Amino acid sequence: MSLRGVGPKGAGLLKEATGGDRIWDLLLHLPERFASRVRAESPADAPPDRDAVLPFTAERHRAARSRQGARYVEVRGESGGQRLTLRFMNGQLGWLEQRLPVGEPRWISGRIRPEGADFSAISPDVATEATALPEREPVWPLTAGLNRAQMGKYVAAALETVPELPEWHDAPLLTREKWPPLPAALRAAHADVAPEARARLAYDEQLADQLALALVRRRQRDEPGRAILGDGRLRDAALAAFGHPLTPSQAEALAEIDADLASPHRMRRLLQGDVGAGKTLVALLAMLRAVESGAQAALMVPTELLARQHLRTLWRLCNAAGVAVALLAGSVTGAERRRVLRGLADGSIQIVVGTHALFQDAVEFRDLALAVVDEQHRFGVEQRLTLTEKGAKADLLVMTATPIPRTLLLTHWGEMSVSRIRQKPAGRQPITTTVHGLSQLEEVIAACGRAMAKGARIYWVCPHVAESETLDVAAAETRFAELKEMFGPTVVMAHGQMDVKLREEALARFARGEAQLLVATTVIEVGVDVPEATIMVIEHAERFGLAQLHQLRGRVGRGAARSFCMLLYDESAGRVARDRLSILRESEDGFLIADEDFRLRGAGEALGTRQSGHAMARLALEDGRAQDRLVAMAHQDAALLLERDPGLSGPRGAAARLLLGLFGKDAAMATLGAG
Repeated sequence: MSLRGVGPKGAGLLKEATGGDRIWDLLLHLPERFASRVRAESPADAPPDRDAVLPFTAERHRAARSRQGARYVEVRGESGGQRLTLRFMNGQLGWLEQRLPVGEPRWISGRIRPEGADFSAISPDVATEATALPEREPVWPLTAGLNRAQMGKYVAAALETVPELPEWHDAPLLTREKWPPLPAALRAAHADVAPEARARLAYDEQLADQLALALVRRRQRDEPGRAILGDGRLRDAALAAFGHPLTPSQAEALAEIDADLASPHRMRRLLQGDVGAGKTLVALLAMLRAVESGAQAALMVPTELLARQHLRTLWRLCNAAGVAVALLAGSVTGAERRRVLRGLADGSIQIVVGTHALFQDAVEFRDLALAVVDEQHRFGVEQRLTLTEKGAKADLLVMTATPIPRTLLLTHWGEMSVSRIRQKPAGRQPITTTVHGLSQLEEVIAACGRAMAKGARIYWVCPHVAESETLDVAAAETRFAELKEMFGPTVVMAHGQMDVKLREEALARFARGEAQLLVATTVIEVGVDVPEATIMVIEHAERFGLAQLHQLRGRVGRGAARSFCMLLYDESAGRVARDRLSILRESEDGFLIADEDFRLRGAGEALGTRQSGHAMARLALEDGRAQDRLVAMAHQDAALLLERDPGLSGPRGAAARLLLGLFGKDAAMATLGAG
């Protein structure tokens, strides 16, 4: 990053904060909020919902660590005659001793909260004069060693470098949406809320994404593959062993997959199916088509637990069809591992199920024709591509049980064809969902005790592993201790930070019925299949996304007995939280729930990730419907632009090339050739 006033150290900090090393990355590093401050004489006078500017005199400093190991510096002192403790997360003791010297008056600004009879604040701003803390100020996401004043100086310098650029949007669109030119939009977005400016920048990113995806799709249409055909004999044998015909929705998805397999181009298809929709059966029939053609297939999953679950299902059906299937995972060692590797290399093992171990260098296939990836969002793009490269022109089928909102299908999965299984197979039970305030916790526990006395098996999900110091949230370990004290050894626990063997043992005991109540985190979201479990309790449900709650709920309702899901929420979260959870009470349609979740929480949260430097994530547009609209507009606009100017060689096309470069779509641009 070559910018006036930015040395090597500053450049490193900016790269860490913005996720990139270009001035453009800094320009798109928009304020996450605008501080609105009010002067207060003492902590007791500070409003709870706004930053307050207060006098403060430090008395002592100390470096400390939280129970979770997080480092912070605590500064105790006095403000307006009252005790006030400041805690600076990841702070440096020496630097804070200089910024807040003992006995010297300073001014601080932040959210003040009661702490017993005293008060505290987390990582407030510090100044020697109150005037240095204005009533309104942009707040950028920062990193350790980079303060707000420095960021403001760097952003101002970056804004001075923005040249006049060719416009990649049609003039009628800019007029209709009241969007300013790009330089003005950047200046406005860093200075104020500026909804039109932020919407324009968000649309810029979406248009770049959609153009890039359209170019990738065009390239893939031309990418040679292999035609995979079969006679249906292995499929018929497997379906006979399964004992039920495909649902119409499964049959439709399989027909779409078959058409891709039979084409001379490589398949890249996403198979969506709600919890229990029967995706695995459809994927197996696709893999058997590859075996019928004389080739091999592989199913890659994120955990060994899930791999073994799939293996049990596949083995029963493949065995009936006379197809050899094997497991390859970290626990497969010695002679068994050598046997599997030989079988894959000579073709005697026709279908393999495994984890990341499948794409290790030692794994060689005689002829891999189809790679199936389950729970795709848990694998990186590189890992998926590595698996498909194990075979010459191998097709790729991706499965997910997480219903994906239509808007995200156009963005993050836009290069793939999509099949959806909407119907659930016969035998899946409806789940009665109820919403309860945490004030009813004792009644819920008592109801669980009565159900356990009748033999019920229960999941109890908590949002954290251990108690949080800053959030009053019940954790899995705390709840486990309390429930075990009440119900005894029939209560077990499973979470991601446990030793793997202990976790697997707890899950196995629950599956066998030796334990009746499993306290867990979201580690049970996928790969845990216990048809006898009939009750799901989710604590602090307001802290989960609706789509994730729906996934968790799908762990029950898998057997013949009636099933229940109880959502416990913090009443202090307000009516909005209860109304949001009521969507789950009223619907079991995962696709409808996913769309609503996206609209309520926005793209960044719905994805569960936030990408540095990306306008849509940074802008955090409050209205999810506005995001839907921008993505749909960009999808249509990109298609129209490439239809009119396939090589992006005209005036608007040249500007669009610049847009692609600004948003780092170099790989997509390479498909345009050198011209």
